[in-house]
Formats: sequence, C-alpha cells, structure tokens
Amino acid sequence: MRENLHRFFRAARGAGVRLSPAESIDAMRAVSKVGFTDRTILRDTFLLTLAKSQDEKKALGDCFDLFFDTLEPEAPPEGGKTDEQDASGSNAPPGDAGEQAEELGQLAQMLLAQDRNEIAAAIANAANAASLSDIRYFTQRGIFSGRILDQMGIQRLRDDLDNLTATNPALAERLTSALDGLRGTVRDTVSQALMLYGREEAENLRNEILRNAPLSRIEPRQVEQMRHLIRQIARRLRERYSKPRKRQRRGHLDVRRTLRRNAAWGGVPFLTAWKRRHRDKPKIVALCDVSGSVARVSDFFLLLIHSLHEVVDDVRSFAFSGHLIEVSDILESKSPEEAMAEIMSKVGFGSSDYGSSLADFEDEWMSTLTPQTTVIVLGDARSNNLDPRADILRRISERSKRLVWLNPEGRMAWGWGDSEMPRYSTFCTVVRQCATAQQLERAVSDIVASYQ
Repeated sequence: MRENLHRFFRAARGAGVRLSPAESIDAMRAVSKVGFTDRTILRDTFLLTLAKSQDEKKALGDCFDLFFDTLEPEAPPEGGKTDEQDASGSNAPPGDAGEQAEELGQLAQMLLAQDRNEIAAAIANAANAASLSDIRYFTQRGIFSGRILDQMGIQRLRDDLDNLTATNPALAERLTSALDGLRGTVRDTVSQALMLYGREEAENLRNEILRNAPLSRIEPRQVEQMRHLIRQIARRLRERYSKPRKRQRRGHLDVRRTLRRNAAWGGVPFLTAWKRRHRDKPKIVALCDVSGSVARVSDFFLLLIHSLHEVVDDVRSFAFSGHLIEVSDILESKSPEEAMAEIMSKVGFGSSDYGSSLADFEDEWMSTLTPQTTVIVLGDARSNNLDPRADILRRISERSKRLVWLNPEGRMAWGWGDSEMPRYSTFCTVVRQCATAQQLERAVSDIVASYQ
C-alpha cells in the first residue's frame, strides 16, 4: 500500500498540488491511523494534510476520485445464457466442453468464469508489473495496453483461441467476446493512468511552448493559460529571492582594521574586524507602453511585476500611450482582468507618444527616483515621428541606479521607421529584446538578483 501512496502523491503533484517530502510523510502517518477502509475518511485525511488552498483542495479531491476509482471489467454481451451454461446458471461449460476449458490457460479460464473481482485484481497486478505509473504521453497508450495484456498472458490466450476455433467454435466465440471486453477495460485503465500521471508532463510541454511563444501573438483562448504561467514564473522568482539566504554574518576579514584594533597585543588578533557588504533596498519603477501594438505584452509584464511584492517592497507602475498615469493602486486592488480593463479604458490603445509621456513623468514623479531605484521601460520605442524627448530619459538615467529597457520587437526592427530605440538605448544601462515569457522571466530575474 505504501507504493500506492507514492503513486497517489505523484499524481497529486501532476494535478497541481505542491507536496514536500515532509508533507508526504505526515499524510502517510495520518493514513496509517485512519486506514483505507472508509474512502470518505481517507479523502478528508488527504485534504486536511496536503491541500493548502481552495484550488489545491479541488485539484486534490478530483485526483483522489480518479485515482481510487476502480474500473469494473466490461460485462459480457446480453442475450441470455449460452448453450454452454448449465441450468443452475453457472458459467462453467458442461461435459466435454468443461473438461476442455480446464485445459485452457489461466487468463482464458478467468475470462470464461467472468469473475469481475478476479479480473480487476489481475489487471491491477499487470499494470503494476508493466510500470503503468510511468506513462507520460498519449502516444504511449498502445504500448502500455500491450504490456498489460502481455503480463496477463495474452499470448497463451491467442493459442487457446486458435485451438478452440477448430474444436469448439461456440466456446471460442464466447472467449473472443470476453477478450474484447478485457481489451476495453485495459484501454480505460491506461487512459485513467494517463490522466493521473501524464498531466504534469503535458502541462510542462504546454508551458514550454507558451514560454517561447511571442506574447503579442497569444490567441484569446491562450490568454488565461499565459496568465497562469506568468503567476508560476512570479512564484518561482519569489521562492528564489524572498527566502532568507544563509550569508556570512562577518563577511571577509578586514586585515588593516584587525591589526589596528590589536596593536596593544603586539598584533596578535584577539579582536577581529570584518568587511561588510552593503545591499540596497530594492525599489522598482516600471513604465509600460499600453498602446495598441504592445498592449498584450504590457498586460503580462504588469502582472509579473506586481506579483513580486514579497521580493520587492517598493514597486510603482505607470502606463501610457499618449500620456502617462500611475496604475499601482489599480493593479494591487483589482483582479488582473479588471485592472487591465480599467487601465486600457484610461490610457490604452491610443497612438504612442513617448515624448509627452516622459514629460508627464518628469513633471509629476521624477522626485520619486533615488540612487537605489531601477527604472524599467517596456515598449517598442515607436513615437509616431513625434519628439522622443530623449533628454528626459537621460535625466531619468542620471537620477536612478539603473535604467532597463525591454523591447518586445525583434532587434532587426530597432531604428527602422519611427523607432527611436537607438537614441534611447544611449542612456540605458541594459537593453533587451523581451518578446516571450521566457525572456521576460530572465529579464526580471536579473533585475531582482542585482539586489541580492
């Protein structure tokens, strides 16, 4: 049963439930107290010991129902008793047919007896022997179905059918019908296992495709999936940078201060002095172009930035097309959908005017910049041939710690048409193409890491 629990924990992780080894051990201890007899109590035990949120409770409950749902073998075709069934209702063939059935292999006898509990147990044992829990992709269904049937003795059954076809066609037909039902049950068992153990791999594959897909070309049906992916990225960044790291309290030995401090003892270092590294308190100001050409990218970028409050305490976000407004309160107080709808209704989808927007920032918020501030600009730097006001960007760069520009366009397009990227990049500390979720994660990760 311990092996079954390990398989259930693996299935639960695939369903999105985060389980640590310690939590798995606690759950196993709890199960040892309540047992497996009452499935309702067992289900509640898992929910209490493993689920940490309402979403995880739902996912874990669905996973439990699927994992412990024992598939019943398919019933034989209706139509009354066959000629081989005796008057007492037994499935055992009478006379010579009964003697012939006794000479058949174990699988053939099991199918002719139609003992559902015995067949279900045989399928479960064969599935374990075939390592069904290792299934990951839908293309493996046929492979694992074949392995399970091989473990049950399908080759001997084929030989039995060949012999019966020549000597007892009626019994052969009955055995063929039972074999069809067995194949169907095995296919269902494999499909159920794929849903349990293949979800994590399928989600990883889907996420990998999304991570490398251009954000500006995400289809409407993929928007929610991408938002979920961005939240996962934010969680990984929080876990990576918000946990207290073990650092040397004293740093490196300061030789000069140590010698001066121990002059009274002839330079013998009774008292030591250590160098300390000063770390700036993180502060981020994000300026996001939400004009029509880059609105979708800005949506995901703002969601990611404001999911990092556990790492960066001081985050202020601004959005602009023709003019610039602060959107920090909107993003913090509303859901992503509501926040972006309100932001877009105020400044979104207009013709971008970087010069006017930078002037708005200089007039209202330039004083918020300090030598500890990292300024992030997300935009394509296309200002519709209007004055780009690169002089303001220069002053922003001079007042801040770093100026990072993330451009969703390909580098080949920078400087063409109305693109002011070459002029703006002169005053930037870092300039990056940022067209996919993977590039966005790397850029934000590097920014946060610089404060560690």
